[in-house]
Amino acid sequence: MRDNKKLWKVEARARNAAMADTVFGRIIRGEFPCHKVYEDDKVLAFLDINPLSDGHTLVIPKEAAETMDQLSDESAAALGRVLPRLCRAVIAATGAREYNLLQNNGRGAHQAVAHLHFHIIPKPNHREGLGIGWPARILDRDAAAALAKKIAAAIK
Repeated sequence: MRDNKKLWKVEARARNAAMADTVFGRIIRGEFPCHKVYEDDKVLAFLDINPLSDGHTLVIPKEAAETMDQLSDESAAALGRVLPRLCRAVIAATGAREYNLLQNNGRGAHQAVAHLHFHIIPKPNHREGLGIGWPARILDRDAAAALAKKIAAAIK
């Protein structure tokens, strides 16, 4: 267990160094400006400079993590505590009743900045906000049962 903690700290330092040059790392350090809407010791939220609709807000952990699986439980909890309040604030400020909460992990999943981030995207009408296709499939019962067991066994 102790070796795992050491390894995690080494990996975290390497991620911090690599992410220091992302636009979000620079925003966190105050090197790039932003239209800040919220900040605490773990989380920063600001308006997206390429919004899909008015109020499109980015929410980022201050911890350097590229994807959700790399984020510490502490920073994940901090995000979880603040996201509902930020969603309510965006709704109140924009008047939109509907919105998307989006988080992508990896380039293949459309993550554009290599720093974990959430998008709060108001959906005021059918033209503005996030538009997505959803290529749904039929879930095979046997394959699903096996996959659910495999995922459950991998939870640490």
